[in-house]
Amino acid sequence: MRIGLVGICLLMILGNPWAGFCEEPAGARPLVTVTAARLRSAFPPDTQPLIEAAAIERFLDELEGSPPDWAAVYGHGHHDPDHDERLFNLNRERDAKREGHPWLQKRITFVWPGEVSYDPQRRVFGVAVGPRFIPTRWGVVRFKPEDLPANLEAIPTRTQRASLRNRLLQGKKVEITVALTGKLLPEESIIYDFSHDEEGRGLIMPVVRVEQIDYLLIK
Repeated sequence: MRIGLVGICLLMILGNPWAGFCEEPAGARPLVTVTAARLRSAFPPDTQPLIEAAAIERFLDELEGSPPDWAAVYGHGHHDPDHDERLFNLNRERDAKREGHPWLQKRITFVWPGEVSYDPQRRVFGVAVGPRFIPTRWGVVRFKPEDLPANLEAIPTRTQRASLRNRLLQGKKVEITVALTGKLLPEESIIYDFSHDEEGRGLIMPVVRVEQIDYLLIK
């Protein structure tokens, strides 16, 4: 089923580079070369980019109002008997307050770092993608994608293909930017938790149902 659906998406993409909004996102997408100054021009035109900390803070201000009192929620830490209950209540209260908010209907784009690999047998360029942690005055923000396909593949142009293959066969890293576009999950749009790296620091995870993936090679 997944192979057939990806094939349908690819046919749509070949006819229209922005037509990637199938039932689930196509994991195989063109590799687009773009300059850093024109990065946003590579995103779908109807989306709100949430890339820099300032834009993410404005988004959270509008959607959530004010940051949680992290110290009060944390209390005496993970061993505090009421710690989990306070965190659970925070998430449920925030879920209820944002119900019907306009941001739930907006398409947003966030970016994660990606790395390209080459499979000589299948002759495809796979993409490994990992999270990006963004410090803000709300806490650390880490977007959480839903409905990512299992296999992510970048489709280079003929010129890109020769260059990428040579670099990879020489053992060089090929790093790209992966843009993920979709809408916030209506039922559980933001998950509040605590950082595993810094005791007591808040972790905010906007949950996005991904509708389109774009692979960007920034020059």
